[in-house]
Amino acid sequence: MNTKTVSSPDHDHLYRTAEAQAGYFTAVQARHAGFSRALLSYHARTNLFDRIRPGIYRLKRFPASPNEDLFVAWLRVGPHSVISHDSALALYDLSDLLPDAIHLIVPRTASRRHPGLRLHTNRLESGDVTQYAGLPVTSVPRTIVDMITRGLSEELVRQAIDDALRRGMVTADQLRDAANRQGGRALRLIELTLATVNVT
Repeated sequence: MNTKTVSSPDHDHLYRTAEAQAGYFTAVQARHAGFSRALLSYHARTNLFDRIRPGIYRLKRFPASPNEDLFVAWLRVGPHSVISHDSALALYDLSDLLPDAIHLIVPRTASRRHPGLRLHTNRLESGDVTQYAGLPVTSVPRTIVDMITRGLSEELVRQAIDDALRRGMVTADQLRDAANRQGGRALRLIELTLATVNVT
């Protein structure tokens, strides 16, 4: 990302930034596009921008995302964070379980001071992150393995695996690869589930 600050407001630059984030942007991103704090406030008052919460805005021409809470959390934490665990499972619609908080994986060096968010510092391998609904999110196999490790019930794990396979979101081999990297309960439960579901 280009972090050079321009001296006058560049609406095209801000639009391109926001467009890649479902219309959302941060005050810092706006400053990099040449928008002063006063200009941000002016555009929020004149309805060009919607102020979602302190430091986070949405271009008015973009509709509110059904995942606005996830976009806000991701922008609050920073661009190197990834939607994960319960929140990723819910985003993929692979569980009826409602997340107790918004979960993100962050770099070990990231600030952990984000009230209301559940931050994890799990290591991410190549292929563990994808884009889904405009957000960076752990891949389906990585999400399922993370949830097994977190103690998700066997019934809900089986439901998630069955739904993901049936909808073509994951293959048995991808699940096995992710489980082999983790080992333990994840490997046992995924192998057991794959043996009982119809894998085509």
